[in-house]
Amino acid sequence: MCGRFVITNAVFKTKKIVKISIKVEDTVNYNCHPSQKLPVIKRYINGNTLENLTWGIVPQWAKKKDFKPLINARLETINEKISFKKLIKSFRCIAVADGYYEWKKEHNSKTPFYLTREDNKTSFFAGIFEKNQFCILTQNSSGIVTNVHQRQPVILREKDISAYLNLKTEASNFLNNYKSPNLVYYQISKDVNNPKNNNESLIQKI
Repeated sequence: MCGRFVITNAVFKTKKIVKISIKVEDTVNYNCHPSQKLPVIKRYINGNTLENLTWGIVPQWAKKKDFKPLINARLETINEKISFKKLIKSFRCIAVADGYYEWKKEHNSKTPFYLTREDNKTSFFAGIFEKNQFCILTQNSSGIVTNVHQRQPVILREKDISAYLNLKTEASNFLNNYKSPNLVYYQISKDVNNPKNNNESLIQKI
């Protein structure tokens, strides 16, 4: 799954991709977490925008006040789940990230790692949205990522953003046949465990 990630200067990093940024400032966030408003790319008829949406979707059918927002959607079942099958057809978005965090279970503890693209380029997480909320698509991990966790975000390259956001593209087929960029990872401090910690030291290798 993907439950925390990093994004710095999203406006600058998407200036060649989006036509306009709507109420998004070029800030840094080293500990993005669910319930936060975070920058995502959306497509309109007249071009792409960068907007802040809340990470975590509460489906319209959910009646319980304590319903836990859905932060991830499994690519393998995206067309089957009532919460997601309509969204993947008509409401796609992309979360912008430098990299993300994952925890490896070892014995009775969890060790945090930071994962980022091998080529140091920006990561673009395929997502879906509903009104002002979004969630990130995940898939089975591949390559060296399997050493850390069995799941990973569906990561697109900049050149493939338009294809995913184009609603004429059958998203499941496109993503299932897509080869994501190679990632690298390294161990980091457990300070990342606390969402209140938010500084560059969180991504420093230990």
